Amino acid sequence: MRLSSNQIYNQRMDNITSSQSKWMTEGNRISSGRRVEKPSDDPMAASQAVMVKQSEARNQQYATARGFAKNSMSLQMSLTNEMVNITTKIQETLVAAGNDATLSDEDRSSLADQLQGLKDQLVGIGNTKDGVGRYIFGGFKSDKPPFVADTTGKITYQGGDKQISQKVDSNIEMITNFTGIETLQSSGSTGSAPDIFEALDSAVTALRTPLKGAPNSDRQAALDKIDNANRVNRNTLNNISSVEAKLGLQLQALDSLDDLGADSSLRNSKRLSELRDLDWTQAISDYYQEESVLQASYKVFNDMKGMSMFSMYR
Repeated sequence: MRLSSNQIYNQRMDNITSSQSKWMTEGNRISSGRRVEKPSDDPMAASQAVMVKQSEARNQQYATARGFAKNSMSLQMSLTNEMVNITTKIQETLVAAGNDATLSDEDRSSLADQLQGLKDQLVGIGNTKDGVGRYIFGGFKSDKPPFVADTTGKITYQGGDKQISQKVDSNIEMITNFTGIETLQSSGSTGSAPDIFEALDSAVTALRTPLKGAPNSDRQAALDKIDNANRVNRNTLNNISSVEAKLGLQLQALDSLDDLGADSSLRNSKRLSELRDLDWTQAISDYYQEESVLQASYKVFNDMKGMSMFSMYR
C-alpha cells in the first residue's frame, strides 16, 4: 500500500505531538513529585490511595476527638482534685469539732462557719462552667447549674443522670464528664442529692446550737450528727478520689492512643508515598528518554521536509 505525501506528513506530525505530550507529562510529574496524579495514570494505585486517605481521615477524626476528650477530662480532673482538698479540710474540721470536751460554744460556732464555707466552696466547684459556658458536672443537662439551693437552703441536684461519653477510637468510648451526683455522692448512697450537703448542714446546725449547761443527751445528739457528717464525708472523699483516678487512667490511655494514632499516620503517609510519589531515578531517566524520542521525531520530520516529495507541495 502506497502512502501519499500528506499521509506521511500527518503521521510524522502525530508522532511529534505524541512525543511532545509524553515528554511534557514526565516533566509535569517531576515538577509535582507525583507518579500518579489522576486515576488513569495507575488505576490500581489510585484506588488504594483513596482507601489510605480515607483511613487517615478517620485517624485524624479520632485524634481530634481525643483532643476534645483530653481537655474535658483534664478540666474535670483538676476540679475533682480541688474537691479532694476541700473534703480533706472538711474531715479535719469535723475531727476537731468532735472533741466536745475542750470546745466552747464560741469555738463550735467558729467551726460551724468553717464547715459552711467549705460546703459553699464544694457547691461552687460542682457548678463550674467550661470555656463555652457548659456546666462540667451537669451531665447532659449542662445548660443549668447542677447544684441548686431550695428555699430552705438545702442543696439539690438538678443535672443529668447520664455521663457524657465520646468515641476516641474505632472501638473505644470513654467517659469525658462524670455527673455531679456520681462524683459527690457518698459510697452506697442512692438519693437524688449528694448526702454530703445534708450531712454538713446537720453538723453546722449542731455546732451552732449552744451546749453550755445542756444535758448530756443534747451533747451526744450533736456529736452523733458530727460523727455522721464525718462518715459521709469520708465516703464522699473516697468516691471523689475514685472518679479522679478513673479520669487519670483514661488520660493515660488517651496518650497511648495518640501514640498509636501517630504511628498509623506515619504508616499511611509512607503508603501514600509508595503509591503516588515518584521514583526519582526512574522519573529522570524517563524524562530524558522521552526528550530523546521527541528530538528524534523532530529530526525525522525535518529530514522528511527536505525530500523532493515534500518540496513539490511547498
